[in-house]
Formats: sequence, C-alpha cells, structure tokens
Amino acid sequence: MRITKHEHAALRVEDHGQTLLIDPGGYTLPLDELQRLVGVVITHEHPDHWTPDHLDRILRDAPGTPIFAPAGVVRAAEGYEITEVAPGDTVTAGEFSLRFFGGVHAEIHSSIPLVDNVGVLVDDELYYPGDSYAVPEGVEVGTLAAPLGAPWLKIGDAMDYVLAVKPRRAFGTHDMTLSVIGATMHRARLKWATEQNGGEFFDLAPGEDLEV
Repeated sequence: MRITKHEHAALRVEDHGQTLLIDPGGYTLPLDELQRLVGVVITHEHPDHWTPDHLDRILRDAPGTPIFAPAGVVRAAEGYEITEVAPGDTVTAGEFSLRFFGGVHAEIHSSIPLVDNVGVLVDDELYYPGDSYAVPEGVEVGTLAAPLGAPWLKIGDAMDYVLAVKPRRAFGTHDMTLSVIGATMHRARLKWATEQNGGEFFDLAPGEDLEV
C-alpha cells in the first residue's frame, strides 16, 4: 500500500492497482492521475475536507466514482450521488475494504454545533479519524494519519490520542492551519507519542508518500 499525503487532510491510497481518495478539501490543490480511482471518502461536511469544485473535477476525470460519507455530507452535498455510511459499517470500494468508526466531530466550542464525522480504516491498515479522536476499538492500527492542528485540537490531546491508538507507524495530517514552526513542533510531539509504544513516526510533506 502506498499512502500519499496531500495538502491539509487529503490522502491518496494506492493498492490492488487502484486508487482511493480521502478528504479532498478546500486547502488541497487539485488532484490528478485519477484514471484508476475507485472511491472517495469524505469524513465530514466542513469545506476543508470536501468542496463541490473538487468533486466536480474528480467526477469529470473519473465519472461514476463512488463517494462514501456520513449523513451530514449527504445533506450538505445535495445533488451528488453519495453512499451514506455510519460507524460500524463496512463497505468496499473496488478492492479496498473500508470500515467506519466514531460518529461525531470533535468539539470546537460549545457555541458551534457538532456535525457527523466518521473515521475510516482502509484494508485494516491505514486509519484516519477525520476531525475526531475516535479510537477504532478492537483494531491494531498499522498506520495512523494523525491530525496535527485544528481549531478543535490541543497538542496534548493529540498526543494522548496517539498513545491510545498505539500505531506501528504514524504521520501528521490536517496541518495547513499551522505555521512551519508550529507544524514542526507538533510533529515532534506526535513522534514522541508514537515511539512510546514502539511505533515509528514519518515526517511527510505534501506530495510525499509512505509504503506500508
């Protein structure tokens, strides 16, 4: 499996001779080379995780690609054909197996309504929680895409999250809201947390990939 980190929350997963996209949103540059695309996962409705422009471009280049997302995205993306998923669901996208966890976005502030959010486990290897600290109970996570920065994120909580998941490998994502100095500091904290359970942390810049 090859995992490519794109800007902010977007991930490209390649395996089985196929491609899966996760969270192509507003802080992500247009994605290309989508001829082998078999699915798009959107973890929640916030525009840094999906935009109509991204979906239109993806569907133009890869017509008929299935899109999987929770109920909030189905409502927000009216007019797009989306398969609704919820925590506990398992679906397939081409040869990829997708299992969903969590259910609710992490709280930003009590004045801001919570929205649906799903974490996704790809082929029992890669886990991305979206905007949440949802731990995939009963799963030994091989590779964790760990959020680095967000209005809802305190680095101590993110460290505790990595300690709870105990991944064998981790890398940072959800990072375009951070300065270079802030992102470097946060990566160092999550590196420490990953190593406490014998895991390895990888510094990935946009466009860089990890083979697992």
